[in-house]
Amino acid sequence: MTDINKTDLLDGVRRIHFVGIGGSGMSPLAEILHTKGYALSGSDNNESDNLARMRTLGIAVSMGHAADNVGDADMVVYTAAVAQDNPELVAAREKNIPLVERAVLLGWISRQFGNTVAVAGTHGKTTTSAMLSQVLLDAGTDPSIFIGGRLPCINANGHAGTNDTMVCEACEFKDHYLEMTPAVSIILNVDADHLDYFGDLDGVIRSFRRFAEQTTDAIIYNADDENTRRAVEGIGGKRLIAYGTTDNCAWQAKNIRTVRGSYGVYDLYHDGVFVTEIELGVPGAHNVLNSLATAAAAHLCGVTAAQIADGVRAFHGAGRRFEFLGTHGGITVADDYAHHPTEIRATLEAAKKLNHKHVWAIFQPFTFSRTVRHLDEFAAALSGADTAIVSDIMGSRETNTYGVHSTQITERMTNGVYLATFPEITEHIVANAKEGDLVLTMGGGDVYKCARMIIAKLKER
Repeated sequence: MTDINKTDLLDGVRRIHFVGIGGSGMSPLAEILHTKGYALSGSDNNESDNLARMRTLGIAVSMGHAADNVGDADMVVYTAAVAQDNPELVAAREKNIPLVERAVLLGWISRQFGNTVAVAGTHGKTTTSAMLSQVLLDAGTDPSIFIGGRLPCINANGHAGTNDTMVCEACEFKDHYLEMTPAVSIILNVDADHLDYFGDLDGVIRSFRRFAEQTTDAIIYNADDENTRRAVEGIGGKRLIAYGTTDNCAWQAKNIRTVRGSYGVYDLYHDGVFVTEIELGVPGAHNVLNSLATAAAAHLCGVTAAQIADGVRAFHGAGRRFEFLGTHGGITVADDYAHHPTEIRATLEAAKKLNHKHVWAIFQPFTFSRTVRHLDEFAAALSGADTAIVSDIMGSRETNTYGVHSTQITERMTNGVYLATFPEITEHIVANAKEGDLVLTMGGGDVYKCARMIIAKLKER
């Protein structure tokens, strides 16, 4: 296999093949490179909205992985989830075609822009990067965009813009974001996750510190979060821009209140001076902090206070981030990516304030390692629903060497029900949910398919 020079990564490259092109971290890269004129192909094992999007762009997509899919590519891009004996990776090695991990390609793309804004944090990356993207787009700028969820106003995860700004979701998984050297970094929060890699919370904090130190200009950080403060404490040579709810923050939310049940409204202050009133278009108290990070970054990008307020108000969420899918027979169905206890708790707190008669949480645990580490926390978080249904665990890249099972969550709860499959869950919801109820699917896997099955059955009824 040819060695990769990260500086000249795409020199001489015209044809690129993506293994797993439908992934949330792959499709936006493909969209950006396609717009830039590269010839692309891709493969995947599962049909998805992202694959449909790739096909509408004219990108050839093969279902399933096979050596022939590689063709005459000059480069093959893969993700950490792809096994090293994947036939397309094997074929690339045999043909001496350079293999590039997705995070390396993202790092290279992000360095082509003078003003890359990288949004990091254990929770809220997709929502905040999508919110910032909408603010910048609505303000008339044209940034390039890489986010892990669909942004409705462009109906895509990625966008190749015309200016020198890129908004980029920066993921801490296996230190992938350390491939980046952004001009501006945002650190939303630091929590104990991916502990199979980081070991403990201190390991997570050290990783975020390394990411912050690689920033070339400004670090925008959540001063309300103790772990984030620890991560950036004492870093020199950068502008440290704090946001939060206390008086020592450069960007501060004061007089926070809610409207329509769970939508935040507050007075935005910058350096102690009132700027404007902010009203959120997405529910949940946690989004007040996400919008503060957005305001701070948008200000650095030259956006006015009025444009920030307008863009935040117009933003109604990214795909799979408390995404309302419709109301059928009086039953509202929504979907959320929440896959960590902290995220589940925040999502259900917002859901309970929306005045539905009964909140049904359908949770698909994602990865065995995360599930076994957080059994008590998952049970506690899901207790925030009126009824919580837990499906079988989606192992993703892992095998179940832990002997963990979803019933170990539900047996810790008084409101928990274990139903293994999406068809079983669908039948249970259609038989038991009533007019005025909210059905919320949650998880990092493919539980959104269950939401669609429920909607289809409700329509039939």
